[in-house]
Amino acid sequence: MQSSLTPFRVAVIGGGPAGLMAAQTLAQGGAQVDVYDAMPSVGRKFLLAGRGGMNITHAEPYADFVTRYGKGAAPLRPMLDVFGPQDVRDWVHGLGVDTFVGTSGRVFPTDMKAAPLLRAWLHRLRESGVRFHMRHRWLGWRDDALVLDTPDGELLVRADAVVLALGGGSWARLGSDGAWVPLLAARGVGVAPLAPANCGFDVDWSEHFSSRHAGEPLTTVAIVSTGADGREFRKQGQFVVTQGGVEGSLIYALSAALRDQITANGYTTIYLDLLPDLSSQRVADEVARPRGARSMASHLQSRLGIKGVKAGLLRECLGKQQYADEDQLAQAIKRLPVRLLWPRPIDEAISSAGGVRWDALEGTMLKSAPGVFVAGEMVDWEAPTGGYLLTACLAGGQAAGRDVLAWLKRG
Repeated sequence: MQSSLTPFRVAVIGGGPAGLMAAQTLAQGGAQVDVYDAMPSVGRKFLLAGRGGMNITHAEPYADFVTRYGKGAAPLRPMLDVFGPQDVRDWVHGLGVDTFVGTSGRVFPTDMKAAPLLRAWLHRLRESGVRFHMRHRWLGWRDDALVLDTPDGELLVRADAVVLALGGGSWARLGSDGAWVPLLAARGVGVAPLAPANCGFDVDWSEHFSSRHAGEPLTTVAIVSTGADGREFRKQGQFVVTQGGVEGSLIYALSAALRDQITANGYTTIYLDLLPDLSSQRVADEVARPRGARSMASHLQSRLGIKGVKAGLLRECLGKQQYADEDQLAQAIKRLPVRLLWPRPIDEAISSAGGVRWDALEGTMLKSAPGVFVAGEMVDWEAPTGGYLLTACLAGGQAAGRDVLAWLKRG
């Protein structure tokens, strides 16, 4: 029996935000924590996400915030209730980093950078006794010991409890490769297939169109699509035309529903409003104005400011007769159909859906593997960009740490 003077030893597998928050919670609770990660350093995806500005959470009202997790909203809610958006900001401030709220409601560190935040966090963890073991890849279990592949060969580790925080299936080069799926399945853990989330989609563009417009942004547009409830909805924003499809913030915001529609039907169609700030009647009136000897392309540019990629999309998606018909052209400017064929590969996605099913868990502990807890993107939830992903990873990591401590004290 363990001496009351000897701290419990907990192994955390994975050095992303969920794993680090679990380690912090465990160390604060008096456990001896060892963090193992397959990469040369921790937080690599965290650092990459911060290159364009480290979005840590979102400042919208909490009642709205907790709805952003789709089917995972209900089981995540108790975790977010304990460690929600304001708690994330308070935690960042406690590390000596100030934050501000951007015009979109997204919350950023004042310097917009991820590296200073991560450095301060790791310094705090090391001060609390957390030990880090890099280039240690988890391979599964052998006789209840963790098997790790290290630069010095195979290592067997025994711990009083384990937190798995190995990420989902996106950005394999940064460590989230989904290699844990068969390891847990072999232990009888129910795992929903990993799928891309916050991802782009393929479109069968013509060579003529893609060679001229790939990389061009579509700013101030709206997309009309079908939601999970079967009803049409509309969202305005911007995205980018790629060589073989579409990607960008507006596409990512809709990607979960679009992906599921493609899975069910083999494809899905979105409808673009190229001029969302103008009414259908205004567009129809401008298209119908006499244009004299000017071409329709010149007329649309002069009267409605349609040029570049927007003009190219009309040519790409409409037949010659539709384009020549003023009524059909005006309707298409406000509702241009674009067929999406399939999501881009999961390794290109910002995040992933799927993972350990909620019904395989008791709290955050695996029902089929007592003493093994999971956190972060390993679990079957997804969220849009905008700080929602990081907040849920931190909340899940803290919840796993709390659950471990409670389980060990009961044991």
